[in-house]
Amino acid sequence: MGIELLEAGPERVVGRMPVAGNTQPYGILHGGASAVLAETLGSVGAALHAGPDRIAMGIELNATHHRSASDGHVTGVATRLHGGRTLATYDIEITDEQGRRICTSRLTCMLRDR
Repeated sequence: MGIELLEAGPERVVGRMPVAGNTQPYGILHGGASAVLAETLGSVGAALHAGPDRIAMGIELNATHHRSASDGHVTGVATRLHGGRTLATYDIEITDEQGRRICTSRLTCMLRDR
C-alpha cells in the first residue's frame, strides 16, 4: 500500500499513500485502498490511546467516497472523536494533493487488555 506515517499521537495521526499501485481497473484510487488508509491511521491512534498493555481492534469502519484521485499521493488525517476505556472512535479525512476531500471515514476500535 505504501502508507507512510507523518505524525502519530493518540489524538491525531497523519499519513499518506501513493495513488500509483492502489488503483482500480479504471486507473483511479480504489475505494478499498482509501478504507485501508483510514483504518490504518485510526487504528494507530487507538493503539496509542489504549497504551502498551492494551490492544485496539477495529469493529466498525464506514467510508464515503467524494471524488476520485488518479495520481500523486493522498493524505489522511485521523482525529479522535471519543477515547474511552473500552472504545476509541476516529474521524478520518482523506484529501488529494490539491487539498480536495477524497474520502471521509469513521473508525471505531474496541480496546482490550493484552
